[in-house]
Amino acid sequence: MAATRRYEELSRKKNEIESNIKEFMDLLQSQKGVGLNEPLVDSEGYPRSDIDVYSCRHARHQISCLQNDHLIVMKEIEEELVRIHQAARELKSMESEMNSANIMRDGMEVDRIPFALVDRVDSGSPAAEGGLIVGDQLIEFGSVTSDNFVNLQTIATVLQHSKNKPLRAVVLRGNRAVHLNVTPSAWSGHGLLGCNIKPFK
Repeated sequence: MAATRRYEELSRKKNEIESNIKEFMDLLQSQKGVGLNEPLVDSEGYPRSDIDVYSCRHARHQISCLQNDHLIVMKEIEEELVRIHQAARELKSMESEMNSANIMRDGMEVDRIPFALVDRVDSGSPAAEGGLIVGDQLIEFGSVTSDNFVNLQTIATVLQHSKNKPLRAVVLRGNRAVHLNVTPSAWSGHGLLGCNIKPFK
């Protein structure tokens, strides 16, 4: 990512500046510890004879310039971090949108890829009461989606755990996704749903 490379470049630049500042500070320290504020002249106003005045002045000037450069690069790093975090948020949002985005299947847009087909619905059954019809393609059935569907036992397990409880279902009907609530329960016919579900191969 370009933003990351830019951040790495700025970090290297910052480290180089800090290293150079340290070198000049060490030089000043070696000159009787004059640092940035100790006078470079004696009490009579003459250059001190116990230190290299020229080197000290040069070091102080370089440190001043480097400190300004350090402020600039730190500001750039801060701005780059804002961009990186913004890009990360946008990427996360994009991934979230892609996960819920429509996926093309047979020229039709659906929320997710169907994993099974309803090829029979008995009259008066919980499936019929919940709105399932023949031809519905299951996109989501409770916690089951194409990502975790293995076989019909996957659906049977969900049915057993959801007996007498509303179960969210999303089906592809025609060219649109339809949201339903189906309540698996005992009824006069066979099973808890009263329909036949055929997995897609």
